[in-house]
Amino acid sequence: MFKQNFDDLSSYIDFLDKIGDLKRIKTEVDPILEISQISCKAIEQDGPALLFENVKGSSFPVATNLFGSEERLRISLGCNPKDLGEEILSFAEKAIPPKIDHLLKSIPFFKRLTNFRSKEQAFNPPCQQIQGALDLSDLPIIKCWPEDGGRFITMGLTVTESPINKKSNMGMYRLQMHDKNTLGMHWHPHKGGAAHYHEAKQLGQTFNAAIVLGGDPSLIFSAIAPLPENINELLFSGFLKRKPINLCRTKTSNLRVPANAEFIIEGTVPIDKTMLEGPFGDHFGYYSMEGDFPYMDVKTITRKHNAIFPATVVGRPPKEDMFLGNAATNIFSPLIKLVTPEISDMWAYYESGFHNLLVISVDERYPKNSVKAMMSVWGTGQLSLTKCIITVPSFVDPKNINEVLGYLGENFNPSNDLTLLQTTPLDTLDFTSGKMNVGSKIGMNAVGDGKKISPDCFNAISIEDPRNKYNKIKDYRVINRNIIIINSEFDPKIISKEIHDGNILNNFKIIFIVSLDININDNIDLLWGIFTRFDPTLDIVFKNCELTNSSVQFSGTMIVDATQKDWYPKVLSMNDDIVDKVDRNWKIY
Repeated sequence: MFKQNFDDLSSYIDFLDKIGDLKRIKTEVDPILEISQISCKAIEQDGPALLFENVKGSSFPVATNLFGSEERLRISLGCNPKDLGEEILSFAEKAIPPKIDHLLKSIPFFKRLTNFRSKEQAFNPPCQQIQGALDLSDLPIIKCWPEDGGRFITMGLTVTESPINKKSNMGMYRLQMHDKNTLGMHWHPHKGGAAHYHEAKQLGQTFNAAIVLGGDPSLIFSAIAPLPENINELLFSGFLKRKPINLCRTKTSNLRVPANAEFIIEGTVPIDKTMLEGPFGDHFGYYSMEGDFPYMDVKTITRKHNAIFPATVVGRPPKEDMFLGNAATNIFSPLIKLVTPEISDMWAYYESGFHNLLVISVDERYPKNSVKAMMSVWGTGQLSLTKCIITVPSFVDPKNINEVLGYLGENFNPSNDLTLLQTTPLDTLDFTSGKMNVGSKIGMNAVGDGKKISPDCFNAISIEDPRNKYNKIKDYRVINRNIIIINSEFDPKIISKEIHDGNILNNFKIIFIVSLDININDNIDLLWGIFTRFDPTLDIVFKNCELTNSSVQFSGTMIVDATQKDWYPKVLSMNDDIVDKVDRNWKIY
């Protein structure tokens, strides 16, 4: 089944329909919130991909949840992501330095590499079969969450070109429809599109951009893949699908775009103007902050016959992006070994929004080797935006959060194993520092002496109910003999001080304080509630802190204030009337 190869989005959807993994919804649905709620509920129930054939206000169908299961993701890529990552690593290790016998064994991979190219399709490409009859208001652009700033294209692939070296970039960024001819460009400063826009500003040149909607599924995945800066996402798509990708020139510029796309939105981005963009319910599970961002003046929209509009809904995990992000981690995490060979494995937790928690298993070969591994990761591409890194011994599975927390509790000693970076680049969506794009990072080394620890370290222990001695604790969960979770409705700063001063829970090394909206007995909710809600320098306190010249030494119990602060953005939730409507109509969709 993994050998399926799709030329465009419609052939992928037809295949899902053929194997019974697509639900065609013929009932009229509203692109304002209703499609979003149906899609979220389908993900919660491990449901199929969805094709909304009757969308209010538009003549185009909308497809969602196209990648909303592990099996669907494997089908879309034509491979198992983990196997592909190991295949790429194996080839790289054999090719450097090259040896004849190794290269002969790698011939199948060489054949695959020959697809890392494109073919020009100049005559009547499918994406340009119809031109000029549309503006943005004709498209079934969805509104995902009640307090979003408007409708957003959520699966648009933005194609730009460097005005200096002419290299192209394709990234998946949210795109707000300001009006029928204006589209917001939410470029994070760390991304390729923003770099090209910066170059155009420096040169004072007109900046062209194109938004691709649809294309074959490997193309959509390539847009979110954390590729090295000089690897072209369009060409990487050809590598994934095992045949060169067909490209064509846009109608209004020299940009090259996938010929088999469903829609192409073409326009120019003024280099000296911005518009207020957002808020938007993003994949951290909150409304991201409003901000001034560039925008596109739409010049034309081209499309194919019977075009399908793709969309995705992100929010409080789990959502569809979990499967895309996990696949990207499986494919690209093995490659970190080429730069940092002591790293055995790593895992970015979707529960935390990926960038907020990364666990690395390390073969520690010399003192502070784990710190070196952290620094290497923090200096690598999109991994540089990681907020919290935990290192564990090489034999520990980074995906096993129970084991990871066991080693963290047993081996982490803040006086020796804490790495704190106070002012660093952070994901634009991270709000915990109160500043956009800037915050702090923390590294916690839990390797210890590199040996296995007692099985007792992983199990919860029985303790006397701490509420009997300290009534400001609402509920608690013992993770293991070293780590405890508590929640409370009182000021966490006061609680932290009183716990330290009163030697309350002093048998635990680490205490996480979370808000009452977190289900502390559900690991997904707990990891989300902890790692999206603290800034290391603002929200972590230790029992003891000593200052010697410029050296700060921490020791004793570590308390992490992971509560929802008053100034944080709102947590995403759907309007009750939309939830009720979808629940009522669920059987007729």
